[in-house]
Amino acid sequence: MRKILVILLILAVVVSFGKTLTVIGPWAGAEQEKFMPVLEKFEKETGIKVEYRIYRAEDLANLLPAQFSAKKTIGDVIFMWPWFVIEQAKKGHVLEVSDVINEDAYIPGILDPMKLNGKLYGAAYTGKVKPGFWFRKSFFKKHGLSVPKSWEEFVELLEKLSKIPGLKAPIASGDGVGWPLSDVTEHFIITFAGPNVHRDLVEGNIKWESRTVRSAFEKLVSVLKYFGEPTEWTMALKQWWNGDYALYFMGSWITGMVDDPNDLGVFSLPGCKGIVFGADYAFIPKYTKYPEEAKKLLAYLSGVEGQTEQVKQGGHIATVKDVPLSAYPPVDREVAKLLRNVEALSDLDDSVGGAFQQAFWDQLKLLWVKPERLDSVLKVLDEKMKK
Repeated sequence: MRKILVILLILAVVVSFGKTLTVIGPWAGAEQEKFMPVLEKFEKETGIKVEYRIYRAEDLANLLPAQFSAKKTIGDVIFMWPWFVIEQAKKGHVLEVSDVINEDAYIPGILDPMKLNGKLYGAAYTGKVKPGFWFRKSFFKKHGLSVPKSWEEFVELLEKLSKIPGLKAPIASGDGVGWPLSDVTEHFIITFAGPNVHRDLVEGNIKWESRTVRSAFEKLVSVLKYFGEPTEWTMALKQWWNGDYALYFMGSWITGMVDDPNDLGVFSLPGCKGIVFGADYAFIPKYTKYPEEAKKLLAYLSGVEGQTEQVKQGGHIATVKDVPLSAYPPVDREVAKLLRNVEALSDLDDSVGGAFQQAFWDQLKLLWVKPERLDSVLKVLDEKMKK
């Protein structure tokens, strides 16, 4: 029996040779370098070749529907927003993967965005926690600064930072397509309106113009004068690291994008009870030429082995339960521990998606330069949510 199993395994590997799977993802530069070892390990263990191509989700949203209508696909495993995947699943363009993904193995609720009628149409890879404001420990030590333990201390810290010569502003404002500003905004909503209000906004159960939500925005508006001019987020990262800014609100992936991760410190706004866990979701188009191999790759990426390899690289947090804390670099290990004390929440704009997502990004760009437009910003967000 053992000989037969060995022969079958060898045959499976041989058959796999000559087949190349295409993975579509958003990661370039340093982030891509951290992802490639995971794909290379899969290739080595299975004999299945994998090619990686870079596409932004915003571009895929325009490209894939036309491809699917023609029963074609540019990739076999594609990383994409969950709302888009479910939208395409409803149209019959996505393979169900309930047979290869064990939901019980994951953080509770993390796979919910990929469900349709109780069936799974995608999987969660590692995620990026968005814990708060990052700072360089060496900078804080040099200037005698400490982590704030109350809102008043946070404002006092910003005042102190505004008086330090050479800083462009206390806080860097990451921009690009708009999502870095939305991350900051969600953190204020979670802190001052609460995790349940954040969920209600995702579900459309509360208005953006409500008193509760508006109060959270008022807190944000009150400190926007301490934020720098919106700058493409990777450029802002370099400027912050070089000392042009003291604080930078960003996800945990930056731990793999700086020269010395051990110099990183991070704090949430005092009193915050929730952290956005932005998982990277992937799916398999119905039109893949190699469905079984694609399922094998998706199961590997979303499983313990693939995620363990990824978190070793830095900047990623596992969504599957059994990845050991010992696999994380020290700074990421501390971020992973933060999830034990607060609620893990879905990314608001990625969860809602559609016309609202773009409106959210655009309106926040407006708010950053014209805080006095808060009322009109909230009104537009309510209008877009209705659609």
